[in-house]
Amino acid sequence: MNNNFTTNLNLYHIFYQTALAGNISLAAKQLYISQPAVSKAIAKLEDNLNTTLFYRNSRGVKLTSEGTVLLEQLHHAFSAISHAEEELHKIHELGIGQITIGVSATLCKYVLLPHLQQYILDNPHVKVSIACQSTTETIRGLSDGTLDIGLIGESAWLHDLSFLPIMEIQDSFVTTSRYLDNLCVRLGISDAALYTFTDIPARSRIWQDATFLMLNRENISRSYIDSCLQQSQIQLSQILETSTMDLLIEFAKIDMGIACVIENFVVKELTEHSLIRLPLPIDIPSRKIGLAWKNRTSPVDQFISAITSSME
Repeated sequence: MNNNFTTNLNLYHIFYQTALAGNISLAAKQLYISQPAVSKAIAKLEDNLNTTLFYRNSRGVKLTSEGTVLLEQLHHAFSAISHAEEELHKIHELGIGQITIGVSATLCKYVLLPHLQQYILDNPHVKVSIACQSTTETIRGLSDGTLDIGLIGESAWLHDLSFLPIMEIQDSFVTTSRYLDNLCVRLGISDAALYTFTDIPARSRIWQDATFLMLNRENISRSYIDSCLQQSQIQLSQILETSTMDLLIEFAKIDMGIACVIENFVVKELTEHSLIRLPLPIDIPSRKIGLAWKNRTSPVDQFISAITSSME
């Protein structure tokens, strides 16, 4: 805001109060300035606008037609300022705000939702928007400013983003005992050979004959698993791809194949033995998921604090 604008705003304020008071002396008292200062300010404003705003008489001042026009417009302007101040006060008093979160459908269901309710309870006047999308899209949204914060897996593509790990996840291959029994029959191997992988020819046949349930290739988790498989010189022959991990889990439970899932999200199924872990001979290091952001705003700070506190 330049000095000329500030000066003019002060002049308009003095004019506005004088017009409402109808008297320079009364306006001076209300403004806590001297009467000559009010007269000088009005004269300067009239000079700036090249017009007469008041008729002066012994009883006070009266608006000219030009002064009436200016008063009407200033009434809207100062009312808008007053309304804005009230809204800002309300925002600070109630904690009103908004935050937009980018997260995959899987992380939204298994990580975000269990902790989101407490955040909403603690911040009832914050509008929460959730964009369920791929990690790649979330990183892009954080970089271009369309998202405030993201819940994603740690990635080498974060570039200018900050990342706070909040939990470790472990990828595993799971299936049903029925599928394994049938697989053993087809391969002509024993259960022991399947679980210990001491039979190298049988082990190779598993990669070729079993149906593996995987996320789409565009998914970050799928890219990670493909990299692990490649490092172990393993190539899958039969792959059924889906777009969500929920479908992988459900497909595995109806004996469709061996699903590559995040083990943290199938604890219930593993405990109930509706799914079993298949100890395939492949090294899959654990990964970190966390919160990513570009600008550390107040809503972002509140969200980070709420989520990390609820996970302690």
